[in-house]
Amino acid sequence: MKVMIIGSEGMLGHDLVAVLSPLHEVVTTTIDTLDITDIDKTIKTVKKNNPDVLIHAAAITDVDGSESNPDLAYKVNAIGTRNVAVACKEVGASMVYISTDYVFDGTNTTPYNEYDQTKPLGVYGKTKHTGETYVRDTLSKFYIVRTAWLYGYHGPNFVTTMLNLAKNTKDISVVDDQVGSPTYTVDLANAISTIINRSSYGIYHFTNTDHCSWFDFATEIFKQAGVEVNLKPVTTEEFPRPAPRPKYSVLNHYSWKMEGYPPIRNYKEALKDYMKLLGH
Repeated sequence: MKVMIIGSEGMLGHDLVAVLSPLHEVVTTTIDTLDITDIDKTIKTVKKNNPDVLIHAAAITDVDGSESNPDLAYKVNAIGTRNVAVACKEVGASMVYISTDYVFDGTNTTPYNEYDQTKPLGVYGKTKHTGETYVRDTLSKFYIVRTAWLYGYHGPNFVTTMLNLAKNTKDISVVDDQVGSPTYTVDLANAISTIINRSSYGIYHFTNTDHCSWFDFATEIFKQAGVEVNLKPVTTEEFPRPAPRPKYSVLNHYSWKMEGYPPIRNYKEALKDYMKLLGH
C-alpha cells in the first residue's frame, strides 16, 4: 500500500515512519511542507501523492495553549482535519485520524467505550472532537483512533520531564487525582499498522493497558530509572492549569477486542522498552 503520513515530524509521526516504511511505500509531509489549514494546498498535495491510506497525525496538542489561542486550535484541529478528510475523499483514500481521551469529561468511574457519550471540557478536546465529526461526516472509510498520555523518543513528554526535574531537585510534586493510561508511541504506531491492513473502519481506543494517576506513573518512572526522589502527591486544585483536565480518562479497547486483534501490553512493560532507549 501507499501510505501518506501528515505530521511525520511529530513524536508519533517519527514512529509511524519507522514502523510502516519496511511494509509500505511511505510518503510524508511536515508542518514546513504542508499547511493543512489551506484547503486548496491540502487537496493538491494529497492528489499529487495519491495514497491508499492517509494517517493524519498533525495537531495543536498544547492543551493549555489552546485555551489562550482557541482560534489557532480550531483552525488546525478542526478545519485542518476537515481539509484532510475532503482531500481523502477526492482521491478515495481511507483516513486515520488521531484523536484523544480529552473528548470525554472524565466523570466516568469505569473505562470509556468507543460508543460512550463524548463531552469535551476544554478548547483542545472540543476542537479534536469537532475534527472527529468532520471525518465522520465526510468519509465512509475512516479509522478514528483515540489515545492518551503519549510518550516517545522523538518529542518532549512526561517521562523526560520527570527525569529532567530529578536532575535539579529531589522534591517533586505530581498530581494524584487524574487517572489514565500512559501510552508508548511505538505501540500506538504498531497498532495503526495493524488496523490499516483491514477495512474494519470505525472508532478505536488504543492505549497501553492498566491505568494509574500521574503520581503513580512518576513513581514507576523513577523506580525503573533507579532514581531516588521525594515525590509528593497533590490535587488538581493545588496545581492549577489554564485548561480543565478529565479526572478519569481510562479508555476501554472494546473495538480492538471485538475485531480480535492481539492483546495490548501493560504500560509498565512498554515503559521498560522506552527507558532502555534513554539508557536506563
